[in-house]
Amino acid sequence: MLARIWKMTELRNSLLAILGALTIFRLAAHITIPGIDQTDLTGLLAGNQFLGLLNVFSGGTLANLSVVALGVAPYITASIIVQLLGMIFPSVEEMQKEEQGRQKLNRWTRFAVVPLALVQGYGVLTLITQGGVSIDLVGLEIVAALIAMTAGTMFLMWIGELITERGVGNGISILILAGIIAGFPTFVQQTLATYTRNDLFDIILFIALTIVTIVSVVIVNEGQRNIAIKYARGGAGMQSSSVLPVRVSMGGMIPIIFSISVMIFPPLIAQYFLDARSEFLQNTARWVIELFGNSAFYAILYFALVFGFTFFYAGVIFKPEQIAENLQKQGGFIPGIRPGTQTATYLEWVKNRILLVGAGFLGAIAVLPLVVQEVTGSQSLLVGGASILIIVAVVIDIVKQVEAQVTMREYDKS
Repeated sequence: MLARIWKMTELRNSLLAILGALTIFRLAAHITIPGIDQTDLTGLLAGNQFLGLLNVFSGGTLANLSVVALGVAPYITASIIVQLLGMIFPSVEEMQKEEQGRQKLNRWTRFAVVPLALVQGYGVLTLITQGGVSIDLVGLEIVAALIAMTAGTMFLMWIGELITERGVGNGISILILAGIIAGFPTFVQQTLATYTRNDLFDIILFIALTIVTIVSVVIVNEGQRNIAIKYARGGAGMQSSSVLPVRVSMGGMIPIIFSISVMIFPPLIAQYFLDARSEFLQNTARWVIELFGNSAFYAILYFALVFGFTFFYAGVIFKPEQIAENLQKQGGFIPGIRPGTQTATYLEWVKNRILLVGAGFLGAIAVLPLVVQEVTGSQSLLVGGASILIIVAVVIDIVKQVEAQVTMREYDKS
């Protein structure tokens, strides 16, 4: 397979360009903001659930508070907001269906990234300071740091779009994947440096869970329900057959990413009100931060968000009414189901039943490391589920798109 890819000049150049873009991303991840005590920051990330997730979500760039420390989190948050607007306002939903409208919405998303990055950047600096990390920034230095972090996010967004244009995967997902993989050697090094015989069970458990998670994700990600479709062709009695695939995991790792993005915000916003003049606001802010620091609440909310976002994203990309309408226009029908409204109702019923399995699986994978952490007390298992899920889903997507590119080019030659 690799030999075939290397012989295709255009595909080879695309992969080399992506590799170059990821190299630039990792170089930028080591350009740190001055005035930060790195030792204290490493210890804070290891013991804080919220910052640990944010570090994974940023592609590991928060570990040294680089200029790209926010990663693509503001961009994904802006994308969620635009998607929600489409569900609330019919005019925005119509824009999502047209190419020109989608381009306009993409511009809105880019514009929204800037204020979101500024707010999130200030919140992260505040949270890190309150976590005991020494930050030697005052006045205009803080403004300069926020501008640098916002520019870093815009830079990553641009790199992600360039990668997407190459047609071998989603650029934003590939950036997150690159950050997770880049942090793996450090994780292994720290594990070996602190290894004792008492940690043997935790390490074996981690390896076993990793293998089970990878196998489970591959099985669920590839699982689908094929709905038989018949088409009336030519004269009376002549028909052709096809299938409509309904995937168990329609959103892949997107619900996980959406959930992390949403969970970042409440404790982040609460930081702004810890020094408020109103005692009520101060108490509320402390309560929110303590609530999100509670492992049980955190796990339940995480599961609920992943479960809910699975259905939400499926509703965005799989529209039974539209599919039923297209089938009717093409002369297609599901055997035993009347075209039109009954077909849409049947497709909605099938989708919801399948999504119950997919959403439950994603939620379980997301919170499994939190549950294991409570049992073993191992910090290293905290973000393993989300990381493995993202890695497997992105790698599968890349392999499929590369195979499609190879097949298409070989077909063109023949």
